[in-house]
Amino acid sequence: MRIATLDDDDAQTQAISRLLTDEGHVCWSFRAARPLISALRQETFDLLVLDWNLPDLTGVEVINWVGQNLEPPPPMLLLTARSAEEDVVAGLDAGADDYIVKPVQPAVLVARVNALLRRTYPAQGSGPVEQFADFSFNVPAKTVTINEEVVNLTAKEFTLALLLFRNTHRALSRSHILEAVWGRNPDLPTRTLDMHVSRVRTKLRLRPEHGFRLAPVYSYGYRLERLVDEAEEYAVS
Repeated sequence: MRIATLDDDDAQTQAISRLLTDEGHVCWSFRAARPLISALRQETFDLLVLDWNLPDLTGVEVINWVGQNLEPPPPMLLLTARSAEEDVVAGLDAGADDYIVKPVQPAVLVARVNALLRRTYPAQGSGPVEQFADFSFNVPAKTVTINEEVVNLTAKEFTLALLLFRNTHRALSRSHILEAVWGRNPDLPTRTLDMHVSRVRTKLRLRPEHGFRLAPVYSYGYRLERLVDEAEEYAVS
């Protein structure tokens, strides 16, 4: 998972980044709030770990910005020395998903981070077969079927398609997609991602008439949306 950490204490930031990197996550570190907000306009993060007291904005102000500008917002964990009950309540009321008081106990931080990620992204690692509407993804075999009809995808197309379905209705940045499918810092032609998206869209028939839309997000990346027709929406309501 991609995790952004925000803390003006350099030693604290490095310690948290090392801890989460050792758990297999990819960490981006920020020392002030405004650079993080700038990155959030261009990058996708699966979790934010935020300090409260910062040189420019507070962690709560960052939480408010995320809630107003990102849909859906990633889970957010406040990590702060402020331990008063009213501070905990204020942080959670602002939109934080969890709250840890410093000094940080490494095992507790890892457990809280993993719990937030499991709650937010339950499909990932939930079993060998993941179902999304009529689409069935057999993860070990790297095969996908639509209403039991097998669709031939390359390994990269399968990984890309599964990533998109796991994040339905969530905009994913180009760098996030490239990192998830091709690994960190891939040396690829600019059009490689666009060609793979086009092939996945065609092979899986991700068009509005089939209930899904896979569309570019200008200057950002791509988003897969499931379209609910009026009859289905009425039945659900």
